[in-house]
This record gives sequence, C-alpha cells and structure tokens, in this order.
Amino acid sequence: MSHRNSFATSLGRGVLAGGAALALVLGIAAHGGPAHAQDAKEKAAPAAKDAKDAPKQSAWVKLCEKSPLVKHDKEGKEIKEEKNICLTHHERLDGNSGMVLVSAAIRQVEGSDNDHLMIMVPLGMAIPPGIKAAVYTKEQWEKASKNEKIDDKELKPVDLKFSLCHPSGCTAETEATKDIVEQMKVGGGIMVLAMNAQAQPIGFPVPLDGFTDAFAGKPVDNAEYKKARGQLMAQIRQRQQEAYEKFKAEKLKELPPQPGAAEAAAAAAKKDAPKK
Repeated sequence: MSHRNSFATSLGRGVLAGGAALALVLGIAAHGGPAHAQDAKEKAAPAAKDAKDAPKQSAWVKLCEKSPLVKHDKEGKEIKEEKNICLTHHERLDGNSGMVLVSAAIRQVEGSDNDHLMIMVPLGMAIPPGIKAAVYTKEQWEKASKNEKIDDKELKPVDLKFSLCHPSGCTAETEATKDIVEQMKVGGGIMVLAMNAQAQPIGFPVPLDGFTDAFAGKPVDNAEYKKARGQLMAQIRQRQQEAYEKFKAEKLKELPPQPGAAEAAAAAAKKDAPKK
C-alpha cells in the first residue's frame, strides 16, 4: 500500500475535529472534582485576553498497576509473579458519542528492556496492512495543520501490526525504541494511518503536548481517574438523551393533529378546572 503524500495531507483534511475530550477528565482528576471546572468557567471572562498564552491541557496521562504475569521455567513449570505495568496514554474521544476515535500509549513492563508503542483505531480498518505511524516535529505538525506541504522523505514512519480487536476498536503495536521515544518527547504529534475496507488511507492525529511530562512523571491515582472518566461519560450520555428528547419533540410538532384531540384537551382542561 502506498502512503506517498498521505502523511503530509491527512492532518489538513479536517481529521483534527473532535479534540481530546479526556483533557477534561485529567483536569477533574488532578483538581479533585467538577468544582474545578466550574471555577474555571467563572474565571473565563476576565482571563479570555490571556487565552493565547495559556498552556494547553494535556490529554496524556500515566497509568500504572500491578498485574499478574505467568511465565515458564526451564522445566516448563508455570511461575506466577506480579509486575508493575505502566501506560503513558492518550485518548481522543468523540464528544457526542463517547467513542474512542484514536488512542496511543507507551507500555512499560517492570523488568523488561523493551517498551512498546500501542495504537488503537476504530473498527472497520483493514487488518493485514496494519498501521503506519510517523512522528512529526513541532514545525511539521504546525505546517500540516495548515494543510501546507510536507516532504514525506523527512518522516520516519514505523509499522505496527494488529494484535487485538474488541468492541471499542483494534490495537496495533511495535517496539518503542529509544529513537521513537526521543522523537515523541520533542515532537509535535503523531500521524497514524490505517487502511479502511475500501483500501483508502484514514488519518488519525495524536498530539504530543504533555507527553514528555507524563512519561517522566508519577502515575495518576487510578481510582480518581476512573471516577473522572465516569463523570465525563455520564455527561456525554446526558447530552445524548437531551438531543434525543429535542429530536422527538420536533418530530411530534410535525405530526398532523389527531381527530378529536382538541375536544379531548378541552374536556381535560374543564375537568381539572377549579369548581366555583
């Protein structure tokens, strides 16, 4: 499959729409609850003039937990042990549906010399071609966002093979070499390319703002993170319900009046009226 010019043009085709919804999650988790979001809203007006200078909320977060691993000794006997596994993770959500549009992570396993780059894309992508991903410098990322031409020869794309599919999407991975991690630390973003069922390349941009700090920093509290993510999903479900109720009300207005509806309404109003 040919990716000539694909990396250079995909970012400028509007695939940046949607934003990183988990930035809200991280803001809530880091500051102890939704009250922080309300405080920020109240301060938004006087701070608007400084918006251009304000740092962007990163959607990268480090999550760590102990996980049981099973290996075999020389005699083939199973040995169970716990290892600390960390994911420096980015997730971009659709703010209307809550669906994961793309996620990326560096996975580190305690005692292992090799880290792995993992990327998940939605279902519907062609499995055999796998995924290609290229780290853009900050200058390239800015140019691509403006749909300016980038020479693909300047990029160093890597191949990722799909390893797992589930209802949320399919994950592909490859070894995260020191070179890849260093590129991510100083880069502007990662352009991910997958092939759909029609053999067309689909671009998924992953900004790298905040990756370096998250990768080098301490993990967030898992319980707070799950709680904050649950709050975000609840907000999305509420938005969906409100949109459905609005749609239903508009459709009811379009229906022709039913025979006898006016008489029935008048009778009901007369019945409920207070007696003199």
